[in-house]
Amino acid sequence: MPYITIPKQFREPSRVIKSQLFLRPKRLAIFEACLIGLISGLAGVLLKSGVGWLGSWRVATSTLIPAWILLPAVGLFGGLLTGFLVERFAPETAGSGIPHVKAALGGVNLSLDLRVAVAKLLTTILAVGSGLTLGRQGPTVQIGASLAGWIGHLMPTSPDYRRQLIACGAAAGLAAGFNAPIAGVLFVVEELLHDVSGLTLGTAIIASFIGAVVSQLLGGDSLNLNLREYQSSFEAQEIPFYIVLGILAGLLGALFTKGIIASLQFNRRSLKLALPVRVALAGIICGSVIAFLPETFRNNTGLREFLLTGEASGITSLIAFIAHFFLTIISAASGAPGGLFSPSLVMGSALGHMVGIVQADVLGIGSPVTYALAGMGAFFCAVTRAPITAVVIVFEITADFKLVLPLMICSVVAYLVAEKVESGSLYTRLLEFNGIQLTKAKAASNTLSDLHADDVMQRRVETLSSLLTFDEVMQAFSRSHHRGFPVVEDGKLVGIVSQTDLANASERNLSGNSLLKEFMTVQPIAVKARDTLSEVLYRLNNYNISRLPVVEGRRLVGIITRSDIIRVESDRLSGETTQGPHPEPSYVVYQTRAPQVGNGRLLVPLSNPQTAPALLRLAAAIARDRNYELECLQIIIVPRNSSPSESAVRTTKSRRLLQQADRIIRNWNLPVHTQIRVAHDVPHAILETIKERHIDSILMGWQGEFSTKGRIFGDVVDTVIRQAGCEVILVKWSEKLLATRKKNEFSATFSGRKYASIEWELNPEKVDGADNPALAISLDSSATPETELSPPNSDIPGPELGLHTLMGLHRWLVPIRGSYKQAAALRLLPALVAASAVPEIKLCQVHQPSVAEPDRGELKQAAEFIKRRVSCSIIATSVCAKSVSDALIDLAQNDQCDAIVLGASREGLLKQVIHGNIPEAVARGCDCTVILVRSAS
Repeated sequence: MPYITIPKQFREPSRVIKSQLFLRPKRLAIFEACLIGLISGLAGVLLKSGVGWLGSWRVATSTLIPAWILLPAVGLFGGLLTGFLVERFAPETAGSGIPHVKAALGGVNLSLDLRVAVAKLLTTILAVGSGLTLGRQGPTVQIGASLAGWIGHLMPTSPDYRRQLIACGAAAGLAAGFNAPIAGVLFVVEELLHDVSGLTLGTAIIASFIGAVVSQLLGGDSLNLNLREYQSSFEAQEIPFYIVLGILAGLLGALFTKGIIASLQFNRRSLKLALPVRVALAGIICGSVIAFLPETFRNNTGLREFLLTGEASGITSLIAFIAHFFLTIISAASGAPGGLFSPSLVMGSALGHMVGIVQADVLGIGSPVTYALAGMGAFFCAVTRAPITAVVIVFEITADFKLVLPLMICSVVAYLVAEKVESGSLYTRLLEFNGIQLTKAKAASNTLSDLHADDVMQRRVETLSSLLTFDEVMQAFSRSHHRGFPVVEDGKLVGIVSQTDLANASERNLSGNSLLKEFMTVQPIAVKARDTLSEVLYRLNNYNISRLPVVEGRRLVGIITRSDIIRVESDRLSGETTQGPHPEPSYVVYQTRAPQVGNGRLLVPLSNPQTAPALLRLAAAIARDRNYELECLQIIIVPRNSSPSESAVRTTKSRRLLQQADRIIRNWNLPVHTQIRVAHDVPHAILETIKERHIDSILMGWQGEFSTKGRIFGDVVDTVIRQAGCEVILVKWSEKLLATRKKNEFSATFSGRKYASIEWELNPEKVDGADNPALAISLDSSATPETELSPPNSDIPGPELGLHTLMGLHRWLVPIRGSYKQAAALRLLPALVAASAVPEIKLCQVHQPSVAEPDRGELKQAAEFIKRRVSCSIIATSVCAKSVSDALIDLAQNDQCDAIVLGASREGLLKQVIHGNIPEAVARGCDCTVILVRSAS
């Protein structure tokens, strides 16, 4: 049967309709559950009507034509036609269909669509109506699940959500088959899905309820049981007989399961007949046997009612059990589409009726009807290994509360006995027979569901502006190994450009001056930061793309690729976890929010009121240079024996500090967010903030006085440097600059270390007193708080802003190593020197005497790079020394430098634990300000 495909021009509007009409996911889930319940209920009614019509014709015709001729003939032709349709159009419809649904819900890639639903409906009508000893309730599960899978394809969703839709269809199908909505939900949860999540359970209940209502209104009672004249009873003396009934049901149910598997193996290994021939042969056998039995046996529903009303004798019940036992095994082993629910109920009622007759002869208390009903649940449980469903399904059919206790006793005993004989349900054995192993442990699936996009995304994203020209975009691709770039405007994602877009632009003969926004892909496919990795992987596969932008609102916060997902799965599977006890999550007790208008966020943890103004002023300079928002954080520590969310804390001082920070930052027209967190552990609270607020860079104060073995900077800073995925900037202030309104002169002492230096000076153009009066100040002059420049439109005095600290930083020493393009310190330098009145930058390159003198071309290029961005004096120096830290200390003291800016990667800093802590040695050995920049991972 050909698939019906939806044209591309109609698929996109369907997404728009979906997003506009059902903005909330729960609303869409409820709508889809209602639709699945309605369609599954209609399919169940159609199946019941078709089987009933064909079966009635067969029974009625058998009174006109000899039964020993008609019944085998109908079974023969019906079996041949059924087998041909299954083999030709939908091999997935062979058998009960429940194992197929169970495998699909377990993650096996099996078809569940409209083709399967239609084929299952027609072939079940033919098979069951032709007289094969099978039921119609089991196929309704596969029909409902297939219709749900079809609806899931019409409205594309993630694999997890489609799995929930299939579960809804299975529940609605079973509910429509038995008119038992509760049993439909419980069977899916207990046997098929093993999932009781809120969304799954809620939508399954809705679909099951609607399916049962539609079936009840249009199709009437499912089992046609008329038990109003027969009152059930239960006495304590009967418990031993119910236990015996449970034991017999468990043993015979396990034997029934073994018989079906053995017959399947016999057909596969010995007979090796085609499917139509096997089904036709089963139809002849069933028709021939039933033809020589009483007329009651020709209608399964009538036989079941006959047994349950207590009118049958013990011999009739025995014959019914034996006949159904073997005929059902033959029919099921042939591969004919049909269920095992109805035969199980017939066999259970016959077995229970026999035990009830024995009890009546011994005790004379209970009614055989009660035992027949309890036997139905017990044998059903022994086959399906779903005791709760067994109890509920019989209760919903009879609506008799007195049956609950007998049902529970028999079902539980039958379940325990059957599990002792052979573990696993019949459906699990059928899957194993077909080579499908379903395990309860789903590590990979749990990984994809537990982790979110912001857990594994890359926070440092190479982006392009929409105002770049075609030629500039081509150059960006030629310089990078990436095959695509997000396109941003003011930090907001507006499109994406890939190599395919460039190829299409070339085919359109666009000029080199064409802007990127003319040929980029607008409204790109993206994911939210809290979307699960399962959703991310689905979108990557569904749209056949290699990368997905991660957004918060419209702001780009990261990018995620297939490699990122593979990496995190590998980490999870290898069992990499953090050792030691984990503190409880921190708790936000106070926060303020500003508009999200920046290109990123800079986090500033505040703890020391003395250094906070200078730190905030430096943060403002960086944020203004990068167009970042500022996030100010204050952390209150509570003991480990107190929960952060339940601890009573005083926030007066913390709020006062944050309010001061808010005044300072807002004076520079920068958006600022503030928050106070209660936590057990400072570094973990900082890391939680970085993750939750999608921080791009963090600026922290650093004392520079740690010497803990195995540590670089100490517990807090060391943890942040090791685990934070964003850029980390550490500042160790010079003590003399922190002394407010007190001028300290450098007492530079030369240690006498020998080193050789070669330097040259690059004087910027148009930097003199005439052209720039603000910079016409002697390099030897020192700015005091009284002579500081105040920020524009500022009513806050200079000392509060910390400008006395920043403007005292005139001479900057910047060591570089390797490519200047990758140097994080150089990229940050323009923002750092912005507050200096007359900055002077010295770039230095340190090499050991045993190593050949490095190429100075890289040093010159770095100087030119800085010169294009900063208007100040730039000196480049090459130094030969045995120790990098000693050379830097000597340079800083000899040249009276005010600040040293060190850059390093995460890997480089971790190596320093073994090879020596250069930043700590520099901070200890000189009295100037030390700024360390660790690039983002």
